[in-house]
Amino acid sequence: MALHLIKLSVGTESIEDLAFWQQERLRDKGAVYHQTRMTPRREAELLDGGSIYWIIKGYTRARQRLTGIEPHTDVEGNSFVRLMLDPELIPVEIRRHRPFQGWRYLDPRDAPPDLSGAAGDSAPLPEHIEQALRDIGFG
Repeated sequence: MALHLIKLSVGTESIEDLAFWQQERLRDKGAVYHQTRMTPRREAELLDGGSIYWIIKGYTRARQRLTGIEPHTDVEGNSFVRLMLDPELIPVEIRRHRPFQGWRYLDPRDAPPDLSGAAGDSAPLPEHIEQALRDIGFG
């Protein structure tokens, strides 16, 4: 069964902002990844269909499928891993989330569902309006 990660996207203002930064990395480095010091111990579960869920401005807003976990060592001998990501950012149902450091495991039962975008759905509100409504208790 798949397991997910959840992580704050520090300094990011929107999904579009995160996509921009990741496209820059893809262009410069040839891959989309998040670099972290801590190695996930549950690698097999994460790579069995897991995603990283991004918290942007206090709300879970998007996810990306995890495609690999690669250990690395820098020139000073410090170990780290790269969480390799599918370049596609998938918007999810927005949920408020408290800040924390690092990443956390996220049980699939607790993961917000993808936004459907199915025909007949109303157009989404702009992100700043959705956030304002949630801040005052509507959503």
